[in-house]
Amino acid sequence: MPTSAQASSLEAQIEQWRSYLRRRQAIHAVDVAELEDHLREQVAGLADAGLAPDEAFLVAVKRMGDLDALSREFAREHSERLWKQLVVAAPDGASPARVRTDALAAFGLALAAAAAIKLPALFGMRLDRDVGFYARNLGLFVLPFLAGYFAWKRQLGWRMLGGLAVAFAAAAVFANLYPFRLNGATEALTVLHLPIALWLPVGIAYAGGRWLQGGGRMDFIRFSGELFIYYVLIALGGGVLTAFMAMMFEAIGLKAEPVFATWLLPCGAAGAVLVASWLVEAKQSVIENMAPVLTRLFAPILTAVLLVFLGTVLWTGRGIEIERNVLIAFDLLLVLVLGLLLYSLSARDPQAPPGAFDVVQVVLLASALLADALALWAIVARIGEFGFTPNRVAALGENVILLANLAWSAVLYLRFLRRRAAFASLERWQTHYLYVYAGWAAVVVVLFPPLFGYV
Repeated sequence: MPTSAQASSLEAQIEQWRSYLRRRQAIHAVDVAELEDHLREQVAGLADAGLAPDEAFLVAVKRMGDLDALSREFAREHSERLWKQLVVAAPDGASPARVRTDALAAFGLALAAAAAIKLPALFGMRLDRDVGFYARNLGLFVLPFLAGYFAWKRQLGWRMLGGLAVAFAAAAVFANLYPFRLNGATEALTVLHLPIALWLPVGIAYAGGRWLQGGGRMDFIRFSGELFIYYVLIALGGGVLTAFMAMMFEAIGLKAEPVFATWLLPCGAAGAVLVASWLVEAKQSVIENMAPVLTRLFAPILTAVLLVFLGTVLWTGRGIEIERNVLIAFDLLLVLVLGLLLYSLSARDPQAPPGAFDVVQVVLLASALLADALALWAIVARIGEFGFTPNRVAALGENVILLANLAWSAVLYLRFLRRRAAFASLERWQTHYLYVYAGWAAVVVVLFPPLFGYV
């Protein structure tokens, strides 16, 4: 609950926004009261997700700008001053101690994650030798700390904390109990799918009491995309810094690469997840501007690439090569399409009417569906020729899951374009499908190793 100081600061900002609209009401013929109700709903939802009241107001006004021209003008004219208020003062308008506490908690857990990845060394494990062990447990070195950060921040109850603990404990058992064959297929599948399965408990911790609401799950999808952006930026900066440090040590005749490879790189990669998550939480209003730009930039490009590919397939009459690496790359492309779709949904105002970009999204979905059908045909052909293996069955299941998601998403999007369904139906479909991804990943981790003899 916001303090009296926070509530007073928020009401002052809403009053400023209301006054701005009323001065221009005669010109634009807007219903200020209706817009204010919508604004307060947005602010309340963002505050429930963990934003401070002042941050929630700024983000809500920017979202309102997609729906209302006056709010867009207000956001453009006042965003710089409001942003300075958020940076110079405490973001919630009250206690700077809260800001410091959040930062200390995040950086403390980042150090804990960095220490966790080095903890097995006390028992004789080495990164360069025990690659399988570290790869299987990579998510367990980091994600419990991330879930713990959100559990602390959202003040989750003991029952939910117990459920999260059970989920991570079970993951640790299945990652380390099975007698995996060295460099076997089932071990590689566990490495790939365990973090996907564990991302669901992280989402539950992130959304807290709002997980069962579609808005809470959509906020987690938005957070996941923003976390990826921040993490990539941190990784790029860390790579440049590491290169300069190596060059400096080499200038005095010391080889620093072994230290970087065994300490700086793994510890930094683990801790950066917590730091990036804290940045997303602290500066969500910055990413609010980035998300629409990124989706509008890459969605048309990817659509054009898929259309050119499908046209080439028709022109040449060639099917997809059934080599494993090609199919893996194809699956990653389809995951990228789905990721762009999810991120664009999370960045879009659900109240806005259909537009040109929505048509681009439907074309992207249709082309991805055709590409997925080609990949699925190639997988079935490979299974028919060479038989069942863990990799082929996993690829078959994932393509079927992607095909079902993309197909129904295209149907819902077409209904929205024809104004026969609300945009919220598409959001609900995507947020409920999170269980399918996590469920399939859990099946691969738990059942595939014994079914295929741990090969």
